[in-house]
Amino acid sequence: MTSTKYIGLDVHKESISIAVMNSVGKVVMECVIETKASTIPQFIHGMRGDLHVTFEEGSWASWLYDLLKPHVTELVVCSPRKIALLNKIKPVYHGELGLRMLKELSRSYLMISKDLGRVMNRLKALYRGWAIPCAGTQVYATHYRSEWLSKIGEAGVRRRTELYYQQLDALRLVRQQARKELLAEARKHRATKLLRQIPGIGPLRAAHLVALLQTPHRFRTKRQLWTYSGLALETHDSAPYRVVEGQLQRSKKPVTLRGLNSNHNHDLKDIFKGAAMRASTAAGPFAG
Repeated sequence: MTSTKYIGLDVHKESISIAVMNSVGKVVMECVIETKASTIPQFIHGMRGDLHVTFEEGSWASWLYDLLKPHVTELVVCSPRKIALLNKIKPVYHGELGLRMLKELSRSYLMISKDLGRVMNRLKALYRGWAIPCAGTQVYATHYRSEWLSKIGEAGVRRRTELYYQQLDALRLVRQQARKELLAEARKHRATKLLRQIPGIGPLRAAHLVALLQTPHRFRTKRQLWTYSGLALETHDSAPYRVVEGQLQRSKKPVTLRGLNSNHNHDLKDIFKGAAMRASTAAGPFAG
């Protein structure tokens, strides 16, 4: 009869601590191996039976997921937050290899955009630090650059500003290339064409949505999707029951709404908010 083994991995930069339990919950093996692409499959191949493996989501998760998935019966990447709060294994979706390129390009574009925003904020903060008003976007424009630099009298500060401008220009070029590759990859996926039919969702937002969500079937209900997107209403009630004639009864006082849930995918929420704002201002069924 095929035996079942449950394997937990604690992944570190140099090593992986492993604990193996049998079907009745008894620890049958504990060991430490190197964090190498050759060592990990060797260990798994040395085990027999149905192998159920779990490890926490982290910087190594995607690499380890792709490495182990073909060799085990079940693989669960779990949320460290849920384990810490509830002592419960909550799976983190890792998707399929067919969308990996789109996912990585989307992640690159979003990260480069955030880096670009940080540099733009540093530039304005530098001007404001020297009491130079800099509202609007003219401060970033190439053809106004000499004019803005001339407002800074201190040579060291001016040189620092020049370096920020060089960083700004470099990031703009990199983001432009990342955008081009992201849109080209997105055109290979039929779902992006369907999403673009929604008002406010253009080719770039559609590409990000497919990359971030991958498939709607990962969610059991629409409410789970909205919760993941940060658009679910949260309610809190510190006194749901009251004592009436010695008996506990649920209070008839309406539950107070506390706003949207805080535990969500922030990039996904930004996309939906941006699409809603775009649809409300452009000509269409949602125009305000």
